[in-house]
Parts: sequence; structure tokens; C-alpha cells
Amino acid sequence: MAGPLSGVRILDLTTVVMGPFATQILGDLGADVIKIETREGDNMRHVGPFRSPGMGHIFLHAGRGKRSLVLDLKTPEGRAAMLRLVAGADVLVYNVRPQAMARLGLSYEEVKQANAKIIYVGAYGYGQRGPYAAKPAYDDLMQGAGGVPALFREQGNPTPRYAPVTLVDRLTGLHVVYAVSAALFHRERTGRGQSVEVPMFESVVQFVLGDHMGGETFDPPLGPPGYARLLAEHRRPYATKDGHVCVLIYNDKQWKSFFAAIGEPDRMQRDARFATHSNRAANIGEVYAYVAEVMATRKTAEWLELLERADIPAAPMNTVADLLSHPHLEGVGFFAWEEHPTEGRIRRMGVPTSWSDSKPEPGGPAPHLGENSREVLREAGYSDAEIDALVAKGVTAAPPR
Repeated sequence: MAGPLSGVRILDLTTVVMGPFATQILGDLGADVIKIETREGDNMRHVGPFRSPGMGHIFLHAGRGKRSLVLDLKTPEGRAAMLRLVAGADVLVYNVRPQAMARLGLSYEEVKQANAKIIYVGAYGYGQRGPYAAKPAYDDLMQGAGGVPALFREQGNPTPRYAPVTLVDRLTGLHVVYAVSAALFHRERTGRGQSVEVPMFESVVQFVLGDHMGGETFDPPLGPPGYARLLAEHRRPYATKDGHVCVLIYNDKQWKSFFAAIGEPDRMQRDARFATHSNRAANIGEVYAYVAEVMATRKTAEWLELLERADIPAAPMNTVADLLSHPHLEGVGFFAWEEHPTEGRIRRMGVPTSWSDSKPEPGGPAPHLGENSREVLREAGYSDAEIDALVAKGVTAAPPR
């Protein structure tokens, strides 16, 4: 592959969503990603819909561009094979707790004995210097711990709820991507590898408090935490006569254009709540409630035409299904169909970024469990007879020779 990380080899010990999402992006950027799996395989292999067992829809996306190697790391032979792979790798990424890696004999101190320049990146629940270091973590738990469900309730929802995406897994995965990239850059300059931790809790807290630190930013506090605009009850897609429309009327110019378009050109002069940005911010609940009332008076298509003419940011409220035929995504070629060797025709998402050079590309089709075990072990110096012996002992699983 010709992406910016071409030539970088990554050992991927991650499972579920957070780590595999990160390594999928690193693979799109050109890295050779070797996915090391247990004999049962990544859990997401087994979440349908799927045409073949072990090839679930989420895995088909997150597993693209990777090679699958089965290794039982709890055996001496599996650990030995892992360390042989480490010797020829640039990066090792894992998302179990560091205590579990230490039990496998694969702590940073042990791994760097095999390769002093390795970039050793752990993504897990909590930073290891705090009292929660050993606690387990999943996306739902971290959304709750990071305040996301409470924000839904504070905004006016009757019950707290999780965002219906794996929000913390994926935002932490993006932290993993830049951590790997920056650590590789540092190694190019200094020749030194290092250990990097990417905790979910700290990642989501930074994400949430970037907006909602509020008055607690100051000492003494100037008020409670929270960003009032984001918490306003009517900050949501506005109901129209026949659907919903998303609109953000933000600066003075846009508000003047909006009031002119709806036949109230003097509203900013006669209603102090709308007169300035600060006044609108101080009365944001009432401001959004007013917009909600006005939006209910026309149909969605009427609003979209009127708002576009007035140069006010607006968009229809798409469903997930709408995205699959969205004209902009079609225009940029975001989706493509590919023939998977066993799963038939599948829809593939593209790389969101565009590059003038070293262009990233989606990797090849997601592998079956152990599909590349023999290939990868040969690259590590194992003979066919040695690989056969590892298969016979259950240390690895591989297609027949």
C-alpha cells in the first residue's frame, strides 16, 4: 500500500470496537496490520447480520486491510511466537488492562527486550496512575462515567440514555491513531521507542468538559458546569409541518436574515433577547423555543428553500438509511462495492480524508479467522513443519497447507 504509513508493521492485539477501529484507520493509512486473535476470534466477528459465521457486519468494516493470525498467548509457544513477531514490528497495540498483558509475559518491559524501538500502545479504561487503574471498562460504562447520559437528562429527556453509537470507543480509537502516528514521528527523530497509554475515561472527560466546564473553569467558580446552548431543551432537529429540519441561526447577520425572511425584520430592535450574541446566549432556552414555534408553521421543503436563499445554515434530518444514497457522499465516492472472496458483494466506506500525495486507501477484504496464520509465521522465520506442530498443539489455527 502507498499510504503515509506504508512500511510500518503493527501487531494488533485489540478486540471489539475501540482498538479495531483505530487499527483499521492505521491500515487505511498504509500500515501492515497483523490482527492477533484467540481461537474463538474477535467478539465482533459473531455479531450479525452476517452471511457466514465469524464474519459479522461490524467486523467486515473494522477488519478490512488486516491479516489474521491465531495465537494462544497463554502458552509458552504462543508467547515465543509473539516475541518473534515483535522483533520485526514497529507498533504493538492492545486494549486489555496492563495487568492482563503482564500475566501473559508481554508487559512493556518484557516486550522491549525483544525490540527496544517498539511503540507499545495500550488503550483501556483508566490511566494507570489513579485509583481506578484496574477497573474494567466498556463503551456504555465510560459514557456513563463521563457524564454523557446525564447530559441527555439535563437537556430535558425524561431518562438518562447512552448515545446510540459507540461514542467513547471510537473517540478513544482516534486518540490511539494520533498517539501511534506521533510516537512513530518521535522515533524517527530520536531513534527511541516508548510506551503510550490511551485511557477511555480521561479521553471522554476531555471531550465532554471541553464544552461543559462552564463556570467551573474559574477560581472561584463563576457558575455551574454546562454550556447552556448545547443543553437547551429545543436544541434538536425542529419539527416542521411534515417532518424535521436542522438549522443553526448563530451570528448577527444570520439572525437579521432569518427575521427578514419570516417577515419580522425589526425583531432584533424590539426584542432585547435577540439583540446581541451575548443576549441570545443568556436567553438561549427562550431563543430556541421561539425558533421551534416558528419552524412548525411551514413544511420541510419550504424551510430548506427559504433558509438557503437567506444563506442560513440548514440541512434535512437524514436517517442512517438516507446516508447510503446521499448525493454528496455519492459525489465524493465515499461508498464503493467490493466482492469479498466468501461474503459476496459488500458495501465499503471510503477514507474520509483527501491527500495530494501518499493517498490512503481502504485495505483489502476482512480476513477469516486464522486466514493468514501460516503466512505471518513464515515471515517470522517458522518453517512449515514448525507451523504444523503449532497447529497440532492448538497454539495457532490455520488453513491446511
